[in-house]
Amino acid sequence: MTALTRRTVLSLYTRVLRIARTWQAESGVAGDTEAERKYILQEARALFRRNQQLMDQESIKRCIEECEARIEIGIHYKNPYPRPVHLPPRGLATQKDRKLRAQQRLRKQAKPIYLLSHDET
Repeated sequence: MTALTRRTVLSLYTRVLRIARTWQAESGVAGDTEAERKYILQEARALFRRNQQLMDQESIKRCIEECEARIEIGIHYKNPYPRPVHLPPRGLATQKDRKLRAQQRLRKQAKPIYLLSHDET
């Protein structure tokens, strides 16, 4: 990891921590605010720790782009939780061999950048 990449990752991490510290829930309820702050901190810690050992510059770049996208979407919509994924047309095929593989490929291609770290359910 280069010094510039390291500085970028650390600045993103501190930015997320600052956002969590000042986060206010859209509903204005204190319980919701605390739950969302806790979610932001837990999610950030888990993802940054999981990606700590990455050495490939391309994968690091993708993780940085995902983090920036999730920050911007969370601030814009005032919702820290992941946005729903809209499947492409014919995204849910019957459980047949060829169709199933094709639909899995379509779902993978349709997955937005801000959800790359989440497993598909």
